[in-house]
Amino acid sequence: MSILRIGQGFDAHCFTDDRLLFLGGVKIPYPRGLAGHSDADVLVHAIMDALLGAAHLGDKGRHFPPTDEAYKDISSLDLLKKVSQLLSMNFWTIVNIDALIIAQDPRLSPYIREMEEKISDCLGGRPEVSVKATTTEGMGFTGRGEGIAAMAIALISRKKEDKHA
Repeated sequence: MSILRIGQGFDAHCFTDDRLLFLGGVKIPYPRGLAGHSDADVLVHAIMDALLGAAHLGDKGRHFPPTDEAYKDISSLDLLKKVSQLLSMNFWTIVNIDALIIAQDPRLSPYIREMEEKISDCLGGRPEVSVKATTTEGMGFTGRGEGIAAMAIALISRKKEDKHA
């Protein structure tokens, strides 16, 4: 018998000049990147919060505060590996992740499969990872091209101890 938990995550960052754009650990050719303390990968940030929330381990800011210079410009995939280790130390297994990137531009469909593979590989190749992208048809900050947002849902499991064994 297993215990199952679901967590959700959300992140958003505004565009900035003179920075590379990373989504799902993939470098996306685009003239602007996202502002943030780490590499500002909103997709990976949303996934981290979904996983941490499901395991009742707080959020990414608790574990990787933006005031800590150790995380300045760090790859979000490196932080995701640390989240995966935290879950393992607490006996959780990642079952699957479903994520959505919200961006008017750039067009992301050519990079989705690589994002899924990088995220899954980062988590030991175990979980199913689904990434989708959508626009807001010109509405809101993403629609105006001011930034990118992402949402994620994660399912984790842990073996329940059999008290009769």
